[in-house]
Amino acid sequence: MTLLSENISRIKPSATMAVTNKARELKAAGVDIIGLGAGEPDFDTPDNIKKAAVEAINNGDTKYTAVDGTPSLKKAIIQKFKNENNLDYSPDQISVGTGGKQIIFNALLASVDPGDEVIIPAPYWVSYPDIVAFAGGKSVSVECNESSNFKITAQQLSQNINDKTKWVILNSPSNPTGSCYTEAELLEISKVIENNPHVNVMTDDIYEHLVYDNFVFKTIAEVNQNIMDQTLIVNGVSKAYAMTGWRIGYAAGEKQLIKAMGKLQSQSTSNPSSISQAAAVEALSGDQSFLKNRAEVFKKRRDFVVSALNAIDGITCLNPEGAFYVFPNCTGLIGKKTKNGKTLTSDEDFVTALLEDAGVAVVQGSAFGLEGYFRISYATSDELLSSACERISKFCNELT
Repeated sequence: MTLLSENISRIKPSATMAVTNKARELKAAGVDIIGLGAGEPDFDTPDNIKKAAVEAINNGDTKYTAVDGTPSLKKAIIQKFKNENNLDYSPDQISVGTGGKQIIFNALLASVDPGDEVIIPAPYWVSYPDIVAFAGGKSVSVECNESSNFKITAQQLSQNINDKTKWVILNSPSNPTGSCYTEAELLEISKVIENNPHVNVMTDDIYEHLVYDNFVFKTIAEVNQNIMDQTLIVNGVSKAYAMTGWRIGYAAGEKQLIKAMGKLQSQSTSNPSSISQAAAVEALSGDQSFLKNRAEVFKKRRDFVVSALNAIDGITCLNPEGAFYVFPNCTGLIGKKTKNGKTLTSDEDFVTALLEDAGVAVVQGSAFGLEGYFRISYATSDELLSSACERISKFCNELT
């Protein structure tokens, strides 16, 4: 008897989760593995945020809350957008969910009908196309290569819009490339959106505070407020505040969509953890000085990894402006053989052999929609990064 739905058959497990789980299994079996697959800061959640959570528990803040966020957290989010992005929102334009992934899931399921198209620049975060597929929509993947620093241009966007286009998804700083859209680039893209009032833009800003080399972050509605009603800004506390396990994401957008997202959430998970919401209030409203210090640590790691990778024959790597990923090109190694005699025919072969032969876990570029690359997360210690790069270099040098 078939129990599974057609909807579930349209999606596949997350490639990044699969790599992380495989690395954990090997570690548990006693294999020496360095995991560079997970997009998770190695820093701990700041003490003031943990203290706020403990206080919430001690104060009995352990009951159900409003489905899509407590008034105090929505107030903190509204203030964040005003202070950092020069954008004004009301509480009925804010939605809080169990992580940024649920926010994206809610938004797409609440808005996408069968046949609707969603433009997704590739390389992309692995979950975007699968969520679109689950909603019954069609992903339109637009390849963005190294010549554009892996970013979609206004011209490419315009060429791919038609009467079925419902959404465009932007992610800046990007997972998996670390690339960031400049204010000028966002302005050009926003004009295309403005000229197509049936098209909406979802901007995933989760890595907003992780930018380097004096790059100035802007979100697209800040650059062109004429498209505020066409824009859903997705953000959260996971990355910048090292709160991945706390599971708090949020969004700001048009009232009708936010209400629909809340309705969907009311029939699925209901409210996010009350304790996590109290901690998120402190994260957004409390001391922010540590953000700059942590960004400096990430920048140092980025510089080291990019330099180490570019010193390896067969690998080239652009220098990203943000997030904590690099997206090296490994096409120069395709066709070579490992010391075990296995021919590398794809980036998936490369990362599989790298894990099995060198004990380094990374994610193949094809999982992100662009073949011939792999993603490294440098959100780990300097010592582990140094050891990992030595292993990668040795592995590549032994290929024939």
